[in-house]
Amino acid sequence: MTHPLRLGIAGLGTVGAGVVKIVRQKSELLAARAGRPIEIVAVSARSRGKDRGVNLSDYAWEDDPVALAKRADVDVFVELMGGSDGPAKAATEAALALGKDVVTANKALLAHHGQALAQAAEAKGAVIRFEAAVAGGIPVIKTLLEGLAGNEMTRVLGVMNGTCNYILTRMQSAGLSYAEVFEEANQLGYLEADPNLDVGGIDAGHKLAILASIAFGTEINFDGVQLQGIGDITIEDITQAADMGYRIKLLGVARMTGRGLEQRMTPCLVPDSSPLGQLEGGTNMVVLEGDQVEQIVLRGPGAGEGPTASAVMGDVMDIARGIRPAIFGRPSRELAAATAAASAPAPYYLRFSLLDKPGALAKVTTALGNAGVSIDRMRQYGHADTSAPVLIVTHKSAHSELEAALSAMDALDVVVGKPVALRIEDV
Repeated sequence: MTHPLRLGIAGLGTVGAGVVKIVRQKSELLAARAGRPIEIVAVSARSRGKDRGVNLSDYAWEDDPVALAKRADVDVFVELMGGSDGPAKAATEAALALGKDVVTANKALLAHHGQALAQAAEAKGAVIRFEAAVAGGIPVIKTLLEGLAGNEMTRVLGVMNGTCNYILTRMQSAGLSYAEVFEEANQLGYLEADPNLDVGGIDAGHKLAILASIAFGTEINFDGVQLQGIGDITIEDITQAADMGYRIKLLGVARMTGRGLEQRMTPCLVPDSSPLGQLEGGTNMVVLEGDQVEQIVLRGPGAGEGPTASAVMGDVMDIARGIRPAIFGRPSRELAAATAAASAPAPYYLRFSLLDKPGALAKVTTALGNAGVSIDRMRQYGHADTSAPVLIVTHKSAHSELEAALSAMDALDVVVGKPVALRIEDV
């Protein structure tokens, strides 16, 4: 009989419990597809007594995940605890030091320590698989590593945080404010314990940094990701962008330029007729562009027990079958340093309130022109007291030109409040 692949699972939250369910309920199917049995031998979590909706009595229990990682009867350490440091990092390092393969859903760990962990794994002939770390049930890692291996990738972009997409689409469909929908999402359990990981773009930024490394052959550089959350998006931005044919998304974009690696996770306007523009609710979408395949679109659930556990098991099955690609697409020593590059020129959406004074609009257009920003189209709405909202879509402008224009507008005595500026992405 073929030797079973023996798993040690650290972390028995939603995803960990989902993995246990799959292994227990689909053992015959997994063995048939992998060519060998898949077994769980031991588990670890913070609390033994918690009801997780699955029988754990058949497995050894370790209070310390590092001890679990070191067990002689564990072939693959499955890390589902989360966190960029602490027990997750210590246990993963312990497993790799013993030459054990690792499967993880931990994007923060990889975004901050991926290069060092890859080097540790390669030194011992081990692999790290992490499909579940990016976009839940969407097989985007496997697509980049295997399906698109014959392409020079030109751009990676997508909506990679379902909570943010839920908030933005719910604001539009229900006409609710950001604060109202944020609280709704919190009550539904969509937000992380630290909500800024979601709405601040950090969670999605981790995912983008991982994808950029694989797509462009660079070391992971999360510090090089330009981050901006959705907290400043108002219902006025949502409705007025829609009036001009756009939807607002927290959009991740990575591309290699002559200046270096551009990585952004920021609110952007996308055409409402595009696949990204039509994406609703908590669904994720990743768009991959390569020189041979041109553009492909991957869409699916970005979180949840079933989708994420499915991605974890996909990695386990590959290990069982002996499929062992380089961790980030090529040996870690061949990954180039990721030099951060400024954003490429793009059109921008500007929204501001203008006092009802003679020559007020002329002052704004002069400020834009002096900064090198030209206007593509403009729309002015009805007056509110002594001011009126004005929308401008610019022609392509460098970010530095836009910043200069915004600074000049701040100094004008006819602009009320702080102007809102959002990039318009060509998708």
